[in-house]
Amino acid sequence: MPTRGDPFEVVQHGSTLHVWLNRPEARNALDDRMLEGIAALFSSLQTRFDIKVVVLGGRGPTFCAGADRRNPPGLGGGSERERKWVSQVGRRAIEAIQDCEALTIARVHGYAIGGGAALALACDFRVGSEDASFRLPEVELGMPLTWGVLPRLISEIGSARARELVLLGSAVPATRAEQLALLHRVVPADQLDETIAALAARLADQPEYAVASTKTQFRAYQRAQQMGQFDEADGDLWVNGLASQRAQGVFDR
Repeated sequence: MPTRGDPFEVVQHGSTLHVWLNRPEARNALDDRMLEGIAALFSSLQTRFDIKVVVLGGRGPTFCAGADRRNPPGLGGGSERERKWVSQVGRRAIEAIQDCEALTIARVHGYAIGGGAALALACDFRVGSEDASFRLPEVELGMPLTWGVLPRLISEIGSARARELVLLGSAVPATRAEQLALLHRVVPADQLDETIAALAARLADQPEYAVASTKTQFRAYQRAQQMGQFDEADGDLWVNGLASQRAQGVFDR
């Protein structure tokens, strides 16, 4: 069982691992500790061959409210190299989820905002309750969309829809999110866990070699589409965005 202050709760049921973001008092907002933990946890699953499916969810009333505005991640470091490393913490977390060899399912309820939407998009499957809502407010807050989210979003829903979501920053309710492929399935809240359990069981029952090879193919094709992306420098974009006049009125630094 997690102790008070633990950013995660990890529970295994057979070949399915449930990873719960565990800061409900902060709407599971993402700080450095949370993001480094996500990166380390999902990277460690590369050699957990008993795990076939990982379900990522959030404790409390919402999935994830995005970057912690009181303690924004990606800042600090003594040397230039350290500052660059620290600034890329969000990107490392998202990449760790995307590169996980196990199949991943985002369990989305309530809000998935900014970095929270990024966590969900990094998963192979996304199942949401009827009260789920996505929003990418970065531009409105004076910041570009970073953490490698933009190429993933374009790959998942297409450039035209991605442009609309990012530049307007409007909330996307669950039914619309399903139409856009932000969610694969939408179900009543009281059926969310049952639906995810059934999906996880079906995925876990698929032939292991075929699943692993197919996931590798999808990842390779997606990366081929993303050639020329600027993710390697998006830590600088994040830090510069936090320094903008609009962002300084939102985030504590």
